Amino acid sequence: MVMRPTQDVGIIGYGAYVPRYRLSASEIGRVWGATGEDYPVREKSVPGLDEDTATMALEAARNCLRRAGIAGKDIGAVWVGSESKPYAVKPTGTILAEAIGATPQVQAGDWEFACKAGTEALQAAIGMVGSGMLRYALIVGMDAAQGRPGDDLEYTAAAGGAAYLVGPADEALACFEGSTSFVSDTPDFFRRADRRYPSHGGRFTGEPAYFRHVTGAARHLLEGLGHTPADYAACVFHQPNVKFPQRVGKMLGFSAAQMAPGLLVSEVGNCYAGSSLLGLSAVLDQARPGDRILLVSFGSGAGSDAFSLRVTERIQERQTLAPSTRDYIRRRRAIDYGTYVRFRQMLDMA
Repeated sequence: MVMRPTQDVGIIGYGAYVPRYRLSASEIGRVWGATGEDYPVREKSVPGLDEDTATMALEAARNCLRRAGIAGKDIGAVWVGSESKPYAVKPTGTILAEAIGATPQVQAGDWEFACKAGTEALQAAIGMVGSGMLRYALIVGMDAAQGRPGDDLEYTAAAGGAAYLVGPADEALACFEGSTSFVSDTPDFFRRADRRYPSHGGRFTGEPAYFRHVTGAARHLLEGLGHTPADYAACVFHQPNVKFPQRVGKMLGFSAAQMAPGLLVSEVGNCYAGSSLLGLSAVLDQARPGDRILLVSFGSGAGSDAFSLRVTERIQERQTLAPSTRDYIRRRRAIDYGTYVRFRQMLDMA
C-alpha cells in the first residue's frame, strides 16, 4: 500500500549541517595497521568538542527555517530522529523546540529506528500535516555516530544530517507523491542499553538487511505510483559505505548520473539517521522545477522508508537562502587520530 495523506503536503524548507573536522580512512588504517587502500570511504566528518546531536540539529533547523521563511512559534511539532542522543533520558526535541522559539504550544520528542529514525519522523510529519492537525512540522535526522576503536564501523561512523519543514503543498518547494515502508525483524546491527559501542551481525548486514529492505520499499513505491526509474532526475539511498548505494541503485535500474548528486558518503562518512536526508538536501540544492526525486532510507533492525517527491517552482527562490550542503562539505579541516580520540572523548580518564 502506498501511503498518501488526505491533504497534499510537501517540503517548505530544508537545511543541512556537517561538522568541519575530517578524519581520513588512511589515518585510521595507519593507527590500526590496516594494509591496502580498499577503504569503505575516503574520510568521515567528526564533531568538535562543543558539538553533539542537539547543537548540530539546531544548525540544520536554523538553515531550514531560513529557507522556509517560517517562525518557530508557527511550528506545531518538532521531532529529532537519532541514535546518538546527548541524554539517555531527556528528549532532544524539546531542546531544539526551545532553541528555535517553538515552545510551549508544540508537540516535541525523539524518534528511534537506527539509521531511518529521521525518515520515521518525516512520515509522521506528513501524516500530521496531511490530516490537518498541524500546519507545519519540523523534523531532523542527525547523528554523531561512534564505532568501537579498531572495528570496521570506525571507518564510516560519522556526524551530520539535515532538517525539513513539512507544510501545505501550496507553499512547498517539493511535494510528496507517496511513501511506503518495508520492515522485518532482522538483527544486522544493534547496541544494548549498557554498551557504548554497537555490534554488527556480519552475514545479516548485506542481502538480508540493506538490499532486501531498500529494494522492497523502493519497488513497492514505484509500482504503486506507476513510475519507473526513468521518471526520476535523482535518487538517494541510505549510505553506509560507497558500494552499497551504488549497487542497490543499479539493482533498481537507476544510473550513476541519477545517484551522483546525493552520494556523499565517501566525503563525510555514514551519518546514520542523517545519511539519506543529508543526501536529499544535496539533491535539492541543485534541483529544478519538475524534477522527480526518489528517497529511500534504511535502518538496522531492519527497515526502509521510500518517498517520491516532485519539485515545484518555489525551489529556485529558496535554494540560496541558507548555506548549501556542499558549502559544509567544502569547509573541511583534517585532523589526526589523536585529535579524533580527544574530540570523541574516547579515553576513560577515571
